This record gives sequence, structure tokens and C-alpha cells, in this order.
Amino acid sequence: MPGIEALFEKTVGEIETMLNSRTVVGEPIKIDNHTLIPLVNVGFGVGVGSGEGTEPNKGSGHGGGTGGGGGVKPVAVVIVDDDGVRIESIKSGTASVMERLAETVGKAASAKKEAASAKREAATT
Repeated sequence: MPGIEALFEKTVGEIETMLNSRTVVGEPIKIDNHTLIPLVNVGFGVGVGSGEGTEPNKGSGHGGGTGGGGGVKPVAVVIVDDDGVRIESIKSGTASVMERLAETVGKAASAKKEAASAKREAATT
């Protein structure tokens, strides 16, 4: 069935336009002197089918269709800061991402406070 081939090619073409390096490596998030770069796992599945037939009492017919599904799962965060570059694995999905992000932001805020305190202390001595 020629229409099903065009449908499949269109579907695969659309998926190809969605998948690029920014799909698995997210936009950097800057917080003070920390840069967080999310890494995700992307999965897709596609199915295509068609058929035609003739029944003496019902006549002839044909049909086709396509379907697909996908998912995105956070797997790690690249952290770039004054100490260097490191990768923090994310083991349990979105909640864990938020916990890691909050933890990193908290560490950045604490480091900033400590640096300001040390600077004030040095200025008074």
C-alpha cells in the first residue's frame, strides 16, 4: 500500500527532527558560580500497519495506520563549578532531580555565605 510508506516516512522524519544533541543534553542552568547540565535518556517506539481485503457480501476495503510512543527520563546532571566538573547520577526519576538541584543550590548558597563572611572577617583584621 503506497500511502502507508509515505505515512511511515513522515513519522520517522518527524522523530528525526525532534532527536538532536539538545534532546539528551539539556540547556545549562547557571546558579552563581555553578552550571548544571541535565542529561536524559530518550526512548521511542513506532509501529506502522496496513491491510486490504474483499468479502463477497461486504465489498472491498483497505486501511492503514501508525502509532508511536516515547519517554524521557533524567539520568544525570553535569555540575561545573570552582572545584571542576563532575557527574551526579540520578537514580529515581524526577523527584530525585529536584532533590539534587535543591542540594546543589543549597551548597552554592552556603559557599557564597561562607565566602562573604570570610571576606568581612579579613577586612576587620
